[in-house]
Amino acid sequence: MYLAPEKKEEIFKEHGSSAKDTGSSEGQIALFTYRIAHLTEHLKKNRKDYGTQRALQILVGKRRSLLDYLKKIDIERYRAIVKKLSLRR
Repeated sequence: MYLAPEKKEEIFKEHGSSAKDTGSSEGQIALFTYRIAHLTEHLKKNRKDYGTQRALQILVGKRRSLLDYLKKIDIERYRAIVKKLSLRR
């Protein structure tokens, strides 16, 4: 797989409360953002890869759901993660 365990741990360490905290919303949103960026680059080269296109749409939906949840629960954490990842919203 394109995502090494070290890279995943680094993402969770940077955006979650710890490297082992894989359940935090911020960590999951950051991981989805990394994967979305990777799939977007792939699709720029392979326009007709519809399986990857569907996977990308699913990931974007999951990230959107997590962002909506975080916005409903704690607006400050939501604003911080959107600013940190420079997401449009």
